[in-house]
Amino acid sequence: MSISVESLSFAYGPRNALKGVSFQLTPGRFHALLGPNGAGKSTLFSLITRLNALQDGDICIDELSIRQQPASVMQRVGVVFQQSSLDLDLTVKQNLYYHAALHGISRQHAKPLVERELTRMEMADRANDKVRALNGGHRRRVEIARALMHAPDILLLDEPTVGLDPQTRLALCNYVRDLCEQDHITALWATHLMEEIQPHDPVILLHKGEVLINGHADDLLEQSGCSHYSDAFHVLTSTDKQRGAA
Repeated sequence: MSISVESLSFAYGPRNALKGVSFQLTPGRFHALLGPNGAGKSTLFSLITRLNALQDGDICIDELSIRQQPASVMQRVGVVFQQSSLDLDLTVKQNLYYHAALHGISRQHAKPLVERELTRMEMADRANDKVRALNGGHRRRVEIARALMHAPDILLLDEPTVGLDPQTRLALCNYVRDLCEQDHITALWATHLMEEIQPHDPVILLHKGEVLINGHADDLLEQSGCSHYSDAFHVLTSTDKQRGAA
């Protein structure tokens, strides 16, 4: 199940947030969407999830266009937004049952799905706890479990580790990578933290609304001349570098 973004442009009034963005995701892989704050990552996610309407370009899953078959496309997508959207006063499992109901899944059919996803996220023992009582890392696990309730083919995660400690960030990355490998889920993980990517990862580097790199993590090193991803990220998105190249 592949997703392709085709010549996507979007503007907030006079400000261009995305400019002719195109890329395709490989099925069953963990993809990193890289970019500094303001690069256009959240705008891209808002278009894929239909929080904003398309202006120019299209987004397709296999042969389905989000313009022509939005409901069919969204049924195949699971989302973890940067800002938590869990109901803090509901329990963990109540949040999951509610999400299942939104997708037309009966409580009877949702029960084994809830148990499966909470077990996979190592949260089964917290099923009856209110979300308010969970720490940030556990809330993120619940959000991932919720996003998987309707068995999507594609999982979008917008800066999912913001505010978490390094150990928890690594654990969440590993959970999502395991999902890609074991369940053949295609993941798009938006981040500006270079320690979250690995050499074999497909990457899309956005800067000022444009795609600078659409390849693999080591392309960052090759194109920047750096030996570390963090240095490469800084060089490639440096305003001074762009002025010098102009």
